[in-house]
Amino acid sequence: MSRTLAAIVGGAAGVVVLVGLVIFLIWFCLSHKKSVSRTSETGSSDQSVQEGRHVGIELSLREARPFGMEELSLATKNFSDKNLIGVGKFGDVYKGLLNEGMLVAIKKRPGAPSQEFVDEARYLSPIQHRNLVTLLGYCQENFLQFLVYEYIPNGSVSNHLYGAGQFSDGKLEFKHRLAIALGAAKGLAHLHSLSPRLVHKDFKTANVLVDENFVAKVADAGLRNFLGGVDIAGPSRVTPDEIFLAPEVREFRRFSEKSDVFSFGVFLLELLCGQEATTSPSPDPGDNLVDWVQNTQDYSIFSRIIDQRLGNSFTAEGMEEFIQLMVRCVEPSSERRPAMSYVVMELDRILEKEMSLTTVMGEQTPTVTLGSQLFRATK
Repeated sequence: MSRTLAAIVGGAAGVVVLVGLVIFLIWFCLSHKKSVSRTSETGSSDQSVQEGRHVGIELSLREARPFGMEELSLATKNFSDKNLIGVGKFGDVYKGLLNEGMLVAIKKRPGAPSQEFVDEARYLSPIQHRNLVTLLGYCQENFLQFLVYEYIPNGSVSNHLYGAGQFSDGKLEFKHRLAIALGAAKGLAHLHSLSPRLVHKDFKTANVLVDENFVAKVADAGLRNFLGGVDIAGPSRVTPDEIFLAPEVREFRRFSEKSDVFSFGVFLLELLCGQEATTSPSPDPGDNLVDWVQNTQDYSIFSRIIDQRLGNSFTAEGMEEFIQLMVRCVEPSSERRPAMSYVVMELDRILEKEMSLTTVMGEQTPTVTLGSQLFRATK
C-alpha cells in the first residue's frame, strides 16, 4: 500500500515538474521572439534587445557602452582639429580610433549630466540594421556629453551630390542613386516597424551616409530626442534643413512616420536634381524645388529639373515611376503619403527593372527608351 502511494505521489510530482518545464519553455520562446523585434535580420547577430526606454528597464546583450572621457580624448588625440570632421546639431563631430582598433565618430557638446541622456542612449543603441548607423555608446564627464557612433568612411550623400566631396566625374548613375534610395528607405522602414515605433524626425540627405561599398546608412535616428524642440526660422526663405520638414511639423510641431515620408520625398528630389531642394527652379528667388514639384501637374516638364550629369543612363519608364513615387511622398497632406514599407517595395521594383533593362546581357542589349528620350517636349 505504501509503495503504491509513493508511486502515485512520485508520478504526480513528475507531472507537476513537467508542466512547469513546458510553461517555462513557452514563456522563454515568447519573450525571446518579442525581444528580437528591435533588430533586423540584416543588421546584427545580437538576438536580445532592450524593450523599454526608462530607468529600471531590462537591458539587452547589446547595451550602450559607457565610455570614459580619457578614452575618447586618447582616440581623438585630445580632440585635435585634425580629427574634426564636421559640426552638427548635437555639436562637433570627431573621427576617433579606439584602443581595440575600431574607427568611430564622436559627437561632443556641453551638457550637465542627466539620467535622461543615459536612458535615451540606452534606448537607441540596441536598434541594429544594415542601413542604420549604430550608436555604440555615450559619455558624460566634466559637463560634457558625448555620443559614439560607428564610423562610415564615404561620408554623406549630400557631399557626393553637391558638396565638396562630390565625384570627380561629377555624377552618380541613376542605378546607384536608386540603390542608395532603397537602402535609406529600408533603414527608415525598420525604425517605423519597431515597437514602440521610432520616428527619425531629422531625416535629410546629409544624414544618409555611404560605406566603402556605397551601402546607404541612415544616421542620427532619434538624435532630435536629445535636442528638445524644433526651431524654425519663420516665414522667410527656408533653410536647407527646414526644407525637409513636413507642413504639419512646421505648423504644429507634429512628427509622425508620415512626416519622415515627406522628408524622404525631399531626399528623392535631391537625388533626382543633384542639388539642394532649396534651389529655385524659376526666376522667382522665393521659389524652391519642393514648392515647384507640389504645384506641377504636367509630368512632361519634370525633365527640366533632372540632373544633367545622369546623361541617358536610365530608362524613361524607370525615371517616370521614380518621379511619381517622389511626388506622392511630398504630398502636403500626410494622409495621402504612402507608408515607408510601400516606398521600399516600389523602389525595389523600380531598381530591379532598371537593372535588367540597362545592363547588357551577353551580346544582346535590350531595346529601351533611354533618358535622352524622356518625355516629349511641350510647347
